[in-house]
Amino acid sequence: MLKKLPAIFAGLALTVVAYAATVELKPGHPDTYVVRRGDTLWGIAGKFLKKPWQWPEVWQANGQIKNPHLIFPGDVINLAYLNGPRLNNAGGPHARVEQLEDAVKPIALERIDKFLKRTRIIGEDQFRTAPHVVGAEEAHLRATPGQLVYVRGLDAQPGDQLAIVRPLGRYYEVVPKDGAPQRFYRDSTDEAIRDHENRGDLIWHHGPNQFTLSGNVKFLGYEGLQTGTVRVTKAGNPASVLLLSSDIEVAPGDLVLPLDDKPYDAQYVPHPPKQVPAGMRVVAFTDTIDPSAGMVAGRDQVLALSHGADDGVENGQVYSIFHPGETVNDNFDYSPESAKKFFHPKDAKVKLPEEYVGHVMIFRTFDHVSYGLVMDGVKPVHLRDPLYEPDHL
Repeated sequence: MLKKLPAIFAGLALTVVAYAATVELKPGHPDTYVVRRGDTLWGIAGKFLKKPWQWPEVWQANGQIKNPHLIFPGDVINLAYLNGPRLNNAGGPHARVEQLEDAVKPIALERIDKFLKRTRIIGEDQFRTAPHVVGAEEAHLRATPGQLVYVRGLDAQPGDQLAIVRPLGRYYEVVPKDGAPQRFYRDSTDEAIRDHENRGDLIWHHGPNQFTLSGNVKFLGYEGLQTGTVRVTKAGNPASVLLLSSDIEVAPGDLVLPLDDKPYDAQYVPHPPKQVPAGMRVVAFTDTIDPSAGMVAGRDQVLALSHGADDGVENGQVYSIFHPGETVNDNFDYSPESAKKFFHPKDAKVKLPEEYVGHVMIFRTFDHVSYGLVMDGVKPVHLRDPLYEPDHL
């Protein structure tokens, strides 16, 4: 990971050149700041900058300290001026802590823990061929830790440990005919909702379940939640596995997949994207901020977005969220009874401007879907709100 960070900053230098935005300091900013335990990189950047995603433009690594691209509690961040504002790390007054897990993270990981460690997006081919639970010992419909579970289609050896993954929903894109704009959806099975009805933090709010699919349908991935672990006790078809741990009862249809041993990336910096994927939108989000207000999200909530790593989306990228303007009738110039309205009905309709909502920072990417955290905002986030570069007006 440490070898990767200098390469990240080198790549960001190219992004900064392409982005070419003027750095704006935050009014009332400090000249120095002592990093505290619990600080985040976004929060530190926000103490100095009006736009925290401009951090790569002002950060100067101190080559005289170990791991110069990391910041630790006790480090002193100084603001200086050299052809513009610059931030540097003077180190701490005592011996620098070198436990990497103590390094300041981009965002508070406790807010997104389950999306880093337990949630995954599964490709369609893997989903179709994945081994799955068909039953449990003594003909039980569901299993709890310590019981045997039977899995069909599993190619594994006794002693192998694997993950139990509960499918929660699927993402797909619909490109309608006749040049209409594409739409992105996430739907959930009734069973997924029923199994998690008492665990609201795991339920994604999504678009309507019932509609007619017309046009080209492209599946972006299936969302799954790791609910437990098993150890293979006997190979075969079905194979026997011992349920070692589980947050909920294991049920037929649960998938059995390799443990996700790929460490999540916790060392990235806020930065603008080189290019915003065309049509990038909000597909789903976690619990609403105000159920009475309908399907909306706000600050510190996780969003699922319609594009991923294959589209150039990467951790740390910051996007602005806008809400599409409504189309209204101009009944002043085109009164309903007028001949003008009768002969020119299309001219009577006015498309209102999009309205700024807030910013989202990417923290995990998959091939065609990514997760982001809402960092700030002035309005609620709605499903299918479009995303743009962070300075979009």
